[in-house]
Order: sequence, then structure tokens, then C-alpha cells
Amino acid sequence: MLSPTPMTFKTNLPAASCPALSGFGVLSASGPGAGAFLQAQLMSDVNALAPGQWQWSGWLTPKGRVIALLAVLRVAEARFLLLAPDMAAAELRDALQRFVFRSKLVLDAAPGLVAAAGPVQAVPAPDRFAGAWPGPLALDFGSPARPRTLWLLPADDAALAPADPAQDQAWRATDLSYGLPRLAAGQREAWTPQMLSLDRFSAFSLRKGCYPGQEIVARTHYLGQAKRELVRITGEQLSEGQAVKAGEATVGTVVCTTADGREGLAVLSVGEHAGLAVDTCPVHPAGLDDGLARKA
Repeated sequence: MLSPTPMTFKTNLPAASCPALSGFGVLSASGPGAGAFLQAQLMSDVNALAPGQWQWSGWLTPKGRVIALLAVLRVAEARFLLLAPDMAAAELRDALQRFVFRSKLVLDAAPGLVAAAGPVQAVPAPDRFAGAWPGPLALDFGSPARPRTLWLLPADDAALAPADPAQDQAWRATDLSYGLPRLAAGQREAWTPQMLSLDRFSAFSLRKGCYPGQEIVARTHYLGQAKRELVRITGEQLSEGQAVKAGEATVGTVVCTTADGREGLAVLSVGEHAGLAVDTCPVHPAGLDDGLARKA
């Protein structure tokens, strides 16, 4: 059953109250073929979205490696927004455009919306956004204990403020605490969805049919071959790409870190590991918070 139409609301946001989030790209896919195209390319069940809903998703290589982690919003029957935390909209558009062929859709890297942090806004449910196209839109990016709202604001909205490095760093740190991998260019095409524990976000479908990498994803799931998982770690001077060791054995790799290098997410082999270290400096596993997780 389809969800109700998106709720309309007046934001009344104070001027310059929402600093833009650096590195977030917003891509629009519109037209009669937009839904079918995204259903065929992305790893989530886009067809399950009703207008006003959003879901975690991603785009994979044919070998099942994550190119980009995405939030997909259905803002109208034939219009979707792709929110990419770590890929410019133009880069994502150019990469997807190669597969459009005769599909009837337009990929627009300048849809007029900017991702921003701002005041907490109530939404109907975690998987529904407040507002309607062409914005502003508000998404739940937090938890009851730590509410947080991601805003998609028109570029000329008076509430939009320039990016603030301190806000960017705080937002990234919270993402990592929730187990949301932030994939820099050097970490693209390195990990499968299961290695990044994206089942926590219900970001990939095992039932919807073919998409790039689907065979690898399904085989890993049904044969129980997920031998690596995402773990939050704490330490000192952590950086992307470092090897994580238990004694002399390499058991994983750092995927992303906070700006101060004291926390990060690492893909580790499944199981208990004693004496974890990065470059001889001890690191310690830390639990993931529940915000952003979604039930299947």
C-alpha cells in the first residue's frame, strides 16, 4: 500500500541557519523512465518507494563493489533525487549517463537543491521526508537520543549558509558513529555491501531481480560467505587505507576516519580479535549507534 503524499510544511528557518554540507552531491533523475532506470542500476528496491519516501541504496560495479552509497528520494511519481555523501553530482551523473541508452529520463546534476545541516524538523517516519518538490525537504538523519535533520534547500534559500568546517567535521563524526561509511575516492570499488554491513541500512535488495553486482551480493548472502564486517574503532592518528593488525596478522583495513583521526570505521574479518593495532598504536572496537539503521 502506498504511503500518504508528502507532508507540506512551512520551514520558517532563520536566515543563514543551515550551513551547507561539503562533499554532498544532489542529482535529479526525472522522466517516465526514471524509476525503471534506477531500479535496474541501483541495489535497493526503488520500485517500493512511494512519493514522499526515501531509502538507503548504492551503485555497484558488476563485481559487486560499492561505487557510491546513496540516499534515494522519490519526490514525485516520475522524479527522484539521489543524495551522494561523497560524490559530486556531476561526477555521478556522468558515470550513470553511460548506461541511459534509450531510457526516457533526464539526469540533472544541478537540480537547485543543496544538502545542509540545520534545526531539527519532525518528519512523518524515519523513511519519509517532510516537504515537497522543489523543496525545502527535511530528512531524519539522527536518532531519538540524538535527533539530527539533513535539509535539502534551494540554492537561493535565505536559510542556507556557507559550509562550516566545524559543522562538516561534527556531521561526519556522527555518520561514522552510526556506521555510515564515508567513501573517499580511494575507497570506491573496494568493498561489497556486506563488507560495509549495509544490511543494517536495508540498502540492498535480495529479491528485486537483476542489477549490477546482484549475483555477487546474493551469492554472498545465501552461501553465508560474508567473512568481513564493518567495525567502529577508536585510536590515534587513524587514516584511510591503514592496515589493522592483531599481532602480526593483518585482519582488516581502515575505511574512513573522523577529522581528528581518533575514530574510524574499518572492515575487519569476522570474529574476536585481541590486541588490535594500527601502525603499532593500539585501537579498540566501539559499538555502533542505532541512528540511520533501517528495518528490512
